[in-house]
Amino acid sequence: MAINTNRPTSPHLQVYKLPLTGIISITHRMTGVMLSAGLILFVYVISALAGGADSYRAMQALMNLWLLKLVCWGFIYALFFHLCHGVRHLIWDSGNSFELNTLNRYAMIELAASLALTLMTFVWGYYEL
Repeated sequence: MAINTNRPTSPHLQVYKLPLTGIISITHRMTGVMLSAGLILFVYVISALAGGADSYRAMQALMNLWLLKLVCWGFIYALFFHLCHGVRHLIWDSGNSFELNTLNRYAMIELAASLALTLMTFVWGYYEL
């Protein structure tokens, strides 16, 4: 049996452009995994608090590294992004807002809201110190 080489092939990843809603959906899953992994860091911080002064100082020294500060801010963004996407799912549960233009508009609102909440947290934390 010969293979027909004249038939059309399906689009490949280099040709196909994932829609914004697809990217948001994948990012929602990724932030869920990041939040689960971030809980390990949170448990470490809580255990250092319960471990006494020496344990707390060691944790503070570790948390002052720029990489861990970046991880903490990534955790905060993931938390707000996951929250905003959850609100969007609650809207969907009502059976509304499934038109393409509305989906894309809500996706942009979701991205803007999660970024704004993260920036507000950063400003609040900066001026609180």
